[in-house]
Amino acid sequence: MTSGFHEVRFPLRIALGTSGGPVRRTDIVSLSNGRESRNRRWRDARRRYDAGSGVRSADDLYAVLAFFEARAGQFHGFRFRDPVDFKSCAPSASIAATDQLIGTGDGETAAFQLVKTYADAGGSMSRAIEKPIAGSVSLSVGGETVPSSRYAVDQTTGTVTFAAGHVPAAGLEVRAGFEFDVPVRFDTDRIDIDLAQFNAGRIPSVPLVEIKP
Repeated sequence: MTSGFHEVRFPLRIALGTSGGPVRRTDIVSLSNGRESRNRRWRDARRRYDAGSGVRSADDLYAVLAFFEARAGQFHGFRFRDPVDFKSCAPSASIAATDQLIGTGDGETAAFQLVKTYADAGGSMSRAIEKPIAGSVSLSVGGETVPSSRYAVDQTTGTVTFAAGHVPAAGLEVRAGFEFDVPVRFDTDRIDIDLAQFNAGRIPSVPLVEIKP
């Protein structure tokens, strides 16, 4: 049997209480002159979560257990909503079609990958968004909102494709607003459930790790 990705979302009520976030891998070597040499091992961050912190009841435990079994443990990936970073904008802001720059028109290119950029005066990092939420994507070209009938969104890859006759003209910025999930898998093939310990306040660990589906 081949592993795959299931287009289903981890139970939202549990996801909202999880802990975790982006992880980076940096090698640091201390030099004899007191300075450091730093090398970035990973181009992109890899997100890790512990969904156990979102478990509040025996029903939540059962929901995690059922979801774990349906994914065959680590075998199949799935969607997960980051409790903080799930929009093209800040969590409390409203999504706008101008939120994120995803490309510039050349009069020929019809397909663009959804991207989210994290930037300040010191630098920036861009992240491909591969699991947008159905119905959440809005686009603008040259600052003008594009009717949804003029483009299609692939919810499994995060690619948006303009219809024939509506390809962005050369030099015009293509921007997007959206909600999205993170593609993850369980980072264990074992879920330890001890109801007595849970009732005493011990929360089981349910590790999740971001994947490239």
